[in-house]
Formats: sequence, structure tokens, C-alpha cells
Amino acid sequence: MQPPPDETRRDAAEDVQWSRPECQLWTGTLLLGTCLLYCARVSMPICAVSMSQDFGWNKKEAGLVLSSFFWGYCLTQVVGGHLGDRIGGEKVILLSASAWGFITAATPLLAHLGSAHLAFMTFSRILTGLLQGVYFPALTSLLSQKVRESERAFTYSTVGAGSQFGTLLTGAAGSLLLDWCGWQSVFYFSGGLTLLWVWYVYRCLLSEKDLLLALGVLAQGLRVTRHTKVPWRRLFWKSSVWAAIISQLSAACSFFILLSWLPTFFKETFPNSKGWVFNVVPWLVAIPAGLLSGLLSDRLISQGYRTITVRKFMQVMGLGLSGVFVLCLGHTSSFCMSVVFASASIGLQTFNHSGISVNIQDLAPSCAGFLFGVANTAGALAGVVGVCLGGYLIETTGSWTSVFNLVAAISSLGLCTFLVFGKAQRVDLSPIHEDL
Repeated sequence: MQPPPDETRRDAAEDVQWSRPECQLWTGTLLLGTCLLYCARVSMPICAVSMSQDFGWNKKEAGLVLSSFFWGYCLTQVVGGHLGDRIGGEKVILLSASAWGFITAATPLLAHLGSAHLAFMTFSRILTGLLQGVYFPALTSLLSQKVRESERAFTYSTVGAGSQFGTLLTGAAGSLLLDWCGWQSVFYFSGGLTLLWVWYVYRCLLSEKDLLLALGVLAQGLRVTRHTKVPWRRLFWKSSVWAAIISQLSAACSFFILLSWLPTFFKETFPNSKGWVFNVVPWLVAIPAGLLSGLLSDRLISQGYRTITVRKFMQVMGLGLSGVFVLCLGHTSSFCMSVVFASASIGLQTFNHSGISVNIQDLAPSCAGFLFGVANTAGALAGVVGVCLGGYLIETTGSWTSVFNLVAAISSLGLCTFLVFGKAQRVDLSPIHEDL
């Protein structure tokens, strides 16, 4: 049975890649979207101390609220990627952003609904995690379908730089708002900006017809008509797919461990140091490093280097060299050198955006969102375990060197796996087209 003509045209239109001006416009828009994603994400950590004082939370209760985000975040990675592959990543991002923006802006109201402050805040953080969990898988799906292979690395690394911008923006503006207007203003600020961004994308970049179609599909629980059947079972028999998953898992786990424990390391090892230095400098370094990695990757490919060679080089930098600087952290007693090593490690980890994150798009553009969701779910869960294991090592050994050795070992595992088994040929095609 032939599909209706309008559905055929719609599927064909969705598979058309962006022109250069469209790509530039969407890159800037998604950079801002990623920035606002992190603004909303880190609003609660910034306000946790003030909220604990207002509501009488102890450390355990505050930790419950903060950690609840990640449990929601882990659950929707695969769903977000699958939806992005089916209805379009831009639609998934817009719908989820409208929901998490509203919840963030409404957080002060939810906190005062009744006496169960802890329950309401825990629920809102789980819900925020669920909604934000779809973002990066849907983004991966979108870029794999709309961006040329020779431009994917720079586009992805540029959009990914929004995470550092968002962290810095909320850290700076949020701290001022917290002092001047109270913790409620931080949520109004990040949630309100997100809703303004949603309004702009809806009015200027997406058609109302396509968005209503996506809403109808979600409401009815129906599958969107796409005539490309993905052989899931054969897909997961490919060693290159598992190499990508393991490498993404290693990169995410290493990042989560450093993100969680570096501030404590600096506070305990250098108690007289200024907090803004080690909390800001590594993220300032990460922004140009991420942009550089994208430019370098696309430039090498355009000069004729094999795609997989470039991807592996990026991983040598993002997992290999960054792991070396992590090891150096455990063998210096200088605050200045520790900041340099930490900044170098965090900065080099952004090269993963131009390596493994883009390699998933190389392998399976038709289902890149799903594959990234699988890999990022594994990475998030491994990160939670890794953070707990890092705390255990600190308690039992009394040495930070053991934590940094753990990060280096995890990074080495991911790097070696990718160097041996990583490929860039598509694996979502039928066998007769696979090697074309």
C-alpha cells in the first residue's frame, strides 16, 4: 500500500539538510537553548543553601532534592532519541523546553503549595530531569539528519558550548539575584528566559502545522510514518556500535566524577584559595576548547583525512590526554598548577563532542537519537556509580590520587575500545549498501 502523497512529501522534506544560512541560524538558536537548559538545571544547586534555611532541610534532605534530578534524567534518554528520530528533534526539544521552562518558573509557587516542601521540590526535580533527559538525544537526532557530515563536529561542539555558557551565566547572574532578590528570583529568571526562547522558536523557526502534527502523534501514541526500517538486532551486533557506547559511557562517567568532586578537592587541599578561581576558570577554558575541536575536526575532514581517523584523534585528546592531566592533579601540591591541570582536563574533554558524540551520527543517522540515548543513559548511570565509588575511595584511602587514578582508568578503557573497534561506516543500512 502506497503512503499518502502528503506524508511522502513530509518525510522527504524532513530528510533535506539545512542550507548554510539555515544551519547558522539553528546553530545559534540551539546554542542558546543549551545555555538555558543548563541555566534551569543548575538553578536548584545555586539556591539549595538558601532553600534549606527557609524550609529547615538538613544535608540529607537537600541531597535528596539535588540527586532526584538525575534519576529522572536517566529515564528519558532513549525515549527522547526515539521520538527525535520519529517526529523530528526540533519538535521534541521545543515541547520539552516549554514544559521544563514552565516548571522552573513555577518552582517558587510549588514550594509554597503546602507544608510538604520536600516532597513537592523532589517531585519537581524528578519531572525536570525527565523533561531535560530528552534534549541531547533529540539534538543528536536533529543534527545527524540536518547537518552535513563535514560540518557536524563544529556544529555539535558549538551547540555543546552552551552548557558552559549556561553554567557561567547562572553562576554569575544567579548569585547576584540570590543576594538581591532571594532564591525565588533565580527560578523566575531561568524559567522565564526559557519560555521566551520557546516563543521565539515557535514563532520564527517552526511551522504550526508540523508542531500540531507532532502533538497529535504524541497524544494518540501512534507511530509516525517513516518507511526506513531499522534492523535493531543487527545494529547491536556491530562492534563499532558497542565501541561508541562504551566510549560515550567512559566520557560521561569521567566528566561526572570530576564535576562532582573537583570543588571538594580544591576546598580540602587548598582551603585558603578563592572559590571563584577553580569554579570558573576550567569552564572558561572549556568554551574555546570546544569550539577549537569542532573547527579542527571539520578542517581535517575537508582536507581529505578519513573520518574515522579524525574521530579517533579527537578521542585521543578527549579521553587520552585529558586523562594524563587528571593523573597530574594527584601529584602536585601547587594550587596554580592544580588549576592548570584541572582546566586542561576539562577543556580537553570537550574534544569528545567532535569525536564520539559525532561518531554516533556517522554510524546511524536514521536512528542517531536512539543510539545516543542508549549511550547517554549508560553514561549517566555509570556516572552516578562512579561518583559514589569516588567517595568510597576517598573515605577508605584518604587520598585524592585514587580518585584521579579511577578517572584515568575509565578514560583509558573507553579510548582503547574506540581505537580498536571504532568505525565511521553507516550500520543502519541494508547489507548491500553498507560499504558504499
